[in-house]
Amino acid sequence: GSLRHVPELAAAFGKRALLATGASSFENSPCGQPFLQDLKTKGFSWEHLRVTGELSPKLVDETVQALRGSGVTVVIGLGGGSVLDAAKAVAGLLLHGNSVMDHLEGVGPEVPYRGPALPFIAVPTTAGTGTEATKNAVLSQRGAGGFKKSFRHELLVPQYAVLDPALLATCPRPLIAADGMDALTQLMEAFVSLRSNPFTDALALSGVKQVCGSLLAWYEGGGAASAARSGMAYATLMSGITLAQAGLGAVHGLASPLGAYYPVPHGVVCGTLLASSTRVNIQALRRRAPGHPALAKYRVLGRVLSGKPQLEEEAAEDALVEALTSWTHRLGLPPLSRFGIGEAELDVVVANCRAGSMKTNPLILLDEELREILSSRL
Repeated sequence: GSLRHVPELAAAFGKRALLATGASSFENSPCGQPFLQDLKTKGFSWEHLRVTGELSPKLVDETVQALRGSGVTVVIGLGGGSVLDAAKAVAGLLLHGNSVMDHLEGVGPEVPYRGPALPFIAVPTTAGTGTEATKNAVLSQRGAGGFKKSFRHELLVPQYAVLDPALLATCPRPLIAADGMDALTQLMEAFVSLRSNPFTDALALSGVKQVCGSLLAWYEGGGAASAARSGMAYATLMSGITLAQAGLGAVHGLASPLGAYYPVPHGVVCGTLLASSTRVNIQALRRRAPGHPALAKYRVLGRVLSGKPQLEEEAAEDALVEALTSWTHRLGLPPLSRFGIGEAELDVVVANCRAGSMKTNPLILLDEELREILSSRL
């Protein structure tokens, strides 16, 4: 029920809003029309941005140009990761009017962003990305010269993140699976990251435990689904906080070129690669760094995901891979070949995956190890 607080929070910044949503899912949901009526009753007027598919620089730039001078004082994003990232990027640029390409990392001139940004309220309607707790908006341009890069600055962090599990009730099962595994990937990668610390470890592990008790229960329905949605909303928030502070790993490193070159949704990439990436990471650590602290952390995760706290050493590591493999199948996550990716496409993915998230993987994976992660999920 926390959605009801959004108009009051937004009113502190003025009553001319930009409302970013998906194509129609929010408006057609049980919460949609009552919320819009509440905004109207409280004296708001708004522009409406509809976001479908992966967020592109073109959409951000066109929106900024169209709304310059419209008097918008606050941006409200209600949707999944692409919707919230669109709202975040537009909020950052609407007062300035320049292209988002000016600020994208690794693309173009990389002009330092100095702000100010419009106030932004993030209201997630899916449980997976954690973008309501981060300072970056991820944008994609697909094709041969494609990219998946971030517009990133502390001033882009939302003023408020409003989490209402009731908004998750209409999520379709494939979205529950892909987004939920994205959250789990972010939690696990932050937990074993080279930049992890005791604070992020505590938050990440608490999130993993919520995923264990919630994701399958929500996906499979039944009487526990309502509580499971609350658990996943919490886990997703923890994943956003921990990734922002500790970084990610190999799955997200590979997700960048995969999402840039091929029409595969980000959550699907994470969900379909998590088990194989974990297996390859563990094998590489055993061979080249058997005393690495990440191995002990993988054992902790293995005991949690398997529900067998008594497991020791390699048995716990193996149980983690087995549990993740089982989840991949139970959640119906598709292979990469479903999106036109075959052996011939793997070299270009491996060649372009080492920026960003790959730098905080527990160890540097060899090209053949990265190729093995991908090949096992074709």
